[in-house]
Amino acid sequence: MRSIVIGKFYPPHSGHHYLIEYALERSDQVTVLVCDSPAYKIPANDRRRWLQTVHPKADVQIIPDLDDDTNSKRWAAHTLEFLGYTPDVVFSSESYGPPYAAAMNTNHRMVDQRRIHVPINATRVRANVAAEWQYLHPAVRSDLAKRIVVVGAESTGTTTLARGLAAQLKVPWVPEYGRLYTEAVASADHAWCDQDFTHIAMMQQQIERRAAQISRGVIVCDTNATATELWQKHYVGATTTEVSMIASQDIVDLYIITADDIPFVQDGTRADEQRRSIMHQDFLAHIAASEVPYIIVSGTHSMRLAQATAKVVQLLGNPGLLART
Repeated sequence: MRSIVIGKFYPPHSGHHYLIEYALERSDQVTVLVCDSPAYKIPANDRRRWLQTVHPKADVQIIPDLDDDTNSKRWAAHTLEFLGYTPDVVFSSESYGPPYAAAMNTNHRMVDQRRIHVPINATRVRANVAAEWQYLHPAVRSDLAKRIVVVGAESTGTTTLARGLAAQLKVPWVPEYGRLYTEAVASADHAWCDQDFTHIAMMQQQIERRAAQISRGVIVCDTNATATELWQKHYVGATTTEVSMIASQDIVDLYIITADDIPFVQDGTRADEQRRSIMHQDFLAHIAASEVPYIIVSGTHSMRLAQATAKVVQLLGNPGLLART
């Protein structure tokens, strides 16, 4: 028996997963159709990827959205043309299901329309992601969690600020993996090479994604793979394609750049104060060109924390999905 499940999955939540698994248990083949429209803030490719990760036995495909939800006959014709065959059953949890299936001259199975098994819907999730975070699969959480990323040159208080901000917001803090790695290779008298930075960038993102999965929707990161690009250029003279590709996968909602207006402290691994000033300008130029929102914080630690907290609270004032998603 060949079945289909169709929807926006905007974003996928536990109710969607219940529906798809219900169909998979009762079908030989299930095709999940993800509706695609330029109006959606979450790209269809992301929604397809999340669903395929959670339901590997399903065939998840993207179908163009007609932007005409109430026209069952038009949607039926569109679906049949897209599939190239008539499915045996349509599984749905919505009132559109029966007329849509009837227009294709096929059967319909209604699944948990009253939301008894899974009491959630996508409208509620979109309205307040944090409040409904429990209904999102870790694969979805890892991308939708809002990232506050603290970056800056050496000895500008990035770690102090990142930890303080995370504590203030009561959210997970993602430590700088490169700091631990630097201490490890320093003890071995190791000369920096490109492979070091590839490893650091990959590990930084892995730790970040894990923190996002177990978060309540917000994390504070002490650096990211994009910053690793700049450190690679600083230490070995150029950024490799491998590191740039990893950095291109960074998810950032706000950069907080720490100014170089505090005393320079040499810990045995840092360059010098002049180099710090150069790196600060590099961070400013690179992040400004990225078009990601950012602020520069300066002054004492308490002043920086206050500046950062105010900006983040403003950012989090909208409980719905951010435009970058």
